[in-house]
Amino acid sequence: MSIQFDPQDKTITLHTRQTTYQMQISDTGHVLHLYYGRRIDGMCLDYLHILTDCGFSPNCYENRLRRQVSQDILPLEYSAAGCGDYRVPALECVSAQGITGADLRYVRHEITGGKYRLPGLPAAFAGEGEAQTLSLVLADQATGLEAELLYGVFEAADMITRAAVFHNRGKAAIRLDRASSLCLDIPFDGDWDLLHFHGRHCMERMPERVRLMHGIQSVSSRRGASSHHHNPFAVLMASDATRTQGACIGVMPVYSGNHRTDIEVNQANAIRVVSGLGGDLFSWQLEPGDSFHAPEVILCHTDGGLEDLTHRYHAFLNRHVIRSPWRDRVRPLLINSWEAMTCDFDAEKVLKFAGEAARLGVEMVVLDDGWFGTRDDDNAGLGDWWANEKKLPGGIRPLSDVIHGMGLKFGLWIEPEMVNENSDLYRAHPEWVLAVPGRKPVMARNQLVLDMGNPAVVAHLYGVFSALIRENGIDYIKWDMNRNIADAHSAALPPHRQLEASHRYMLGVYGLLDRLTGEFPEVLFENCAGGGGRFDAGMLYYTPQIWCSDDSDAIERLTIQAGTAVGYPVGTMGAHVSICPNQQTGRTVPFGTRAIVAMSGTFGYELDPAQLSEAEKRQMRVLAERYRRFYDVIHRGLYYQLADPGERGDFAAWAFVAADGGQALLNLVVTRTHANTHGIHLRLRGLDPEAQYRLAELIVEGCDRPDGEYLGGAGLEGRVFTGAGLMYAGLTLPPMRGDYPGVQLLLERMDAEAL
Repeated sequence: MSIQFDPQDKTITLHTRQTTYQMQISDTGHVLHLYYGRRIDGMCLDYLHILTDCGFSPNCYENRLRRQVSQDILPLEYSAAGCGDYRVPALECVSAQGITGADLRYVRHEITGGKYRLPGLPAAFAGEGEAQTLSLVLADQATGLEAELLYGVFEAADMITRAAVFHNRGKAAIRLDRASSLCLDIPFDGDWDLLHFHGRHCMERMPERVRLMHGIQSVSSRRGASSHHHNPFAVLMASDATRTQGACIGVMPVYSGNHRTDIEVNQANAIRVVSGLGGDLFSWQLEPGDSFHAPEVILCHTDGGLEDLTHRYHAFLNRHVIRSPWRDRVRPLLINSWEAMTCDFDAEKVLKFAGEAARLGVEMVVLDDGWFGTRDDDNAGLGDWWANEKKLPGGIRPLSDVIHGMGLKFGLWIEPEMVNENSDLYRAHPEWVLAVPGRKPVMARNQLVLDMGNPAVVAHLYGVFSALIRENGIDYIKWDMNRNIADAHSAALPPHRQLEASHRYMLGVYGLLDRLTGEFPEVLFENCAGGGGRFDAGMLYYTPQIWCSDDSDAIERLTIQAGTAVGYPVGTMGAHVSICPNQQTGRTVPFGTRAIVAMSGTFGYELDPAQLSEAEKRQMRVLAERYRRFYDVIHRGLYYQLADPGERGDFAAWAFVAADGGQALLNLVVTRTHANTHGIHLRLRGLDPEAQYRLAELIVEGCDRPDGEYLGGAGLEGRVFTGAGLMYAGLTLPPMRGDYPGVQLLLERMDAEAL
């Protein structure tokens, strides 16, 4: 059993394959957290926590004569404000009678097979026998508030999910001001660091490792989206932890809106991690008899370093979060029209674009912004989702039919959550936008945000987009969101519920996504929010891929994609080859090097084939075949970051290794070349040390030496390597000259007959 209860010492123990999570019900009904770490069987671990008298730390009434037992320093499984625990709380609430906080005591628990569900919210799912659920109910006697803590234990996956449901069993309303799903108290048994992923538009998920300090460090967003700026994923790392060894604890909310994860080091040198909903833009009015579900958090512990944590999150998201049938299919090689045409096109131009792409090995054409309403720029048309027949006579269907006749799939860009003032939708329903009465709205890209928490808005959008997909043979939808929320005020809510608007907005977005992806499972949906502004586990529940960043510069993408891949699978990252000089940076990178970087994602193009040289067009045909040849090892193999661009400074290297160790693809891009330089030395990881490997392919891009000459210079031609040699001694490649050259090197394990 993954979940065990010992009635003698009142412990509840959760076991995964390699970890143990244990808590204990105290004699006062407080639930204490005892341990989360490497697996330990058959043992009560309450001896780990020494009781001490800590000044200015109060005691609950039952312990008024036991000063060494204070809820201010006890490792509580779930803590609420207002009852003598002054650390960052998991729950903040106020009742209609003015009672603040909650004194949460144990009521009951239940262990069941399978995985709990969260209505209206994305959450991990499990097949038969893959998970167990613990429901642990705590209650506050004064208000009648119950906090039901939910634990999903995925034993084989080494993961625990956490969620919380709040039930008002009292007779008066209760306002939740903070509703967290995770509260984790751990001893400060050494030095710990925080790894988080900050950024900005066009430079998302930059990893930053900082030492934990006394006080509170936060990873949060109040933008109405998980944001480009602070991704909802954080890792606690022991100070001596590296990529390949050391303790790491991952915290990943399954949510796409405002989020908050606080990490506090307190006076007793203990760490508390709290993750969920809270802050000045959240509250929820809980009427008697009502319940509120807080979003899920995915929790992982490993002693194997950051790389092992990465592998566990990749496997878990792929198997237990991403639902789309496209998760397990080879994604079509697509080309998007935006950088080629922006909004300036007509049917003839689009068909010429598609015909040229088809001849170059592309499998799907996506028509981006500008096909609808009166849309010629950012200032009009959002909300009017019918074809602009001045550009597309007869609408979308004739265009779709011709493109399908070329043997291509066809996709469209949409931005459902937004509206321009200059649109028929806004003129008909100005009350459907988020706006503060009596105040001019905050504008971004000259657009407003629709109130997705209003059921009438969601019903209208469902009708529009379900018809659009059904009637026009759409194979792919790029769902964009190009501004954050500033005026989170809903005309559909009374004054005392206005701080619910941001969360209700996300529930509306999830509801619409759920209906459309459920009705059209064969359609490939890609999420986008000005690039990577909602790159999170919540969106992956509905869409199997997310546009990683609006920055398509290959050298910038090395850092963006490496940071993203710490928590999120490579197959979820939308990545394209774009034109050079790059539109975002002005940089020029060799075509093949751009492809090496984009191939470590969904792979596609963001350019006009008509502007390419004949050599580049020939290369596109070659790349299409290479993409299909390498697809399995990239998308189904294990990811290894061998040389981080920020660590080495002059090159980045990463590899994909098949799960059985039978194949490995090494990728390398030189970011800075030097005169009179030395070779590039790397040690691979993940190979079978006892096996022998042959060099199956070596591809050199952007270097002043052709493949054959480089192969000979490397001394690699005809060589057979052992896995142990490649991992422990390593591999040395000759120096590379030129602007941003790159290498792809495919190794294949030799079977016994070939030796």
